[in-house]
Amino acid sequence: MISCLHFITFMVVLGYQFLFYWILHTFIPLKANVIMRAAAFFLSLFIADTIIYQNDLDNILLSFFALIIYLLVFHQGGIIEKMTAVFIFYPIMISINFLLMDIFSKIFFAVAGRTEPGAGGWPEGILVAEALISMGQNVVRLLFWAAIWQFLREPLQRIRLNLTTKMWLIVDSIIMVSGIACFTTIYFITNQSVIIYPLCIAAVFSSLGCVCLVAYMSNSMQNMYDLQKLQIQQKYYRDKLKEEEKVRSIYHDMKNHLLVLEGSQGSNVVHQMVKELHTQIAEYENYVHTENEFLDIIIRDKAEYAREKQIEFSAVVDFSGVNFIAPLDISTLFGNGLDNAIEASEKLPEEQRIILLKAGKVQNFVSILIENHCAQNKDLKEKDTSKKDHFLHGFGISNMEKAARKYGGHLTIKNENGKFILKILIPMPV
Repeated sequence: MISCLHFITFMVVLGYQFLFYWILHTFIPLKANVIMRAAAFFLSLFIADTIIYQNDLDNILLSFFALIIYLLVFHQGGIIEKMTAVFIFYPIMISINFLLMDIFSKIFFAVAGRTEPGAGGWPEGILVAEALISMGQNVVRLLFWAAIWQFLREPLQRIRLNLTTKMWLIVDSIIMVSGIACFTTIYFITNQSVIIYPLCIAAVFSSLGCVCLVAYMSNSMQNMYDLQKLQIQQKYYRDKLKEEEKVRSIYHDMKNHLLVLEGSQGSNVVHQMVKELHTQIAEYENYVHTENEFLDIIIRDKAEYAREKQIEFSAVVDFSGVNFIAPLDISTLFGNGLDNAIEASEKLPEEQRIILLKAGKVQNFVSILIENHCAQNKDLKEKDTSKKDHFLHGFGISNMEKAARKYGGHLTIKNENGKFILKILIPMPV
């Protein structure tokens, strides 16, 4: 029975070790080397499982510096981001380890009473109780880290390395207060350890609050940047729309003039010139007309850019009757989607550079479909980016998803057989 309990305890320990390892990885990605990742997983057990006793300066400092070295060696990112991870997760780690060790030690001594180990060691009943208490302690720790992951999963996934150095330092200074207060109290208080419990709990909540603060600051900065970018895009397309109106007026006049010249008496040279001019301006009619002037400009602009990149661009769009989507959101949905498709197509051989756009009403929904070939070795996921500048790029699909949700719709993406497929469904208003 004792062996069975020890085995269960071992599996539980692996469970919370993996959660600790995964939470750190979510906050700051690990280095890509497979051997490094395996070593990081192995060593994370010794850090996550550090035993913290009262007045235990050695383990308090050892776990602190071990976590710093661990992040420096195995994780990507700058020094400030790594120190932020230390200041966030170190107080949580030592607080929960101290609390559980102290509480379950008291439980064990309450069960064991004044029993002293005999010549053969502890009696079997005490050994079973010890195994059960140890298993219970680690189960609680597993549940604690599972709750931490559940709470932090969304904030950690929203955080990107887009905060300024000053903002990171502000966050670090806030977290340092609770961390220093926590391990200082654990070390210096020599009487009842129960006095330390509230401070440990406060340190945990303080660290969790700082993660939410970082996520909020990151999200606010990105939203502000996105709004500015979309406003610039909207102004650009409105200016293009005014130019389009002028071109349309000139086009109709020129077309009529050419028809007159074509029917008049003149030399073969004149007729040939008229024919060539008619062919050239006729290309104007080949542009997609979607029944939405703002969308016409966006597609025309992206089509021209695609042709410059030797990308075959095909669009079938009918937005007649779709007048409930704001121009800013049309720019987000189509502009970002086509920009992503063009960027992916540029990296391929010319014969594979194909983009297909389909959009229109399907029953009671507005459907938007963008397909393009992409490199098969690239696992595209939502909000991912291959660019070095994570602040300026990588949020296109995320912004498209937000725009779709604004109208009660949803966005799905697939990457299979070298083809990237993005589909948006938005219900028509009743």
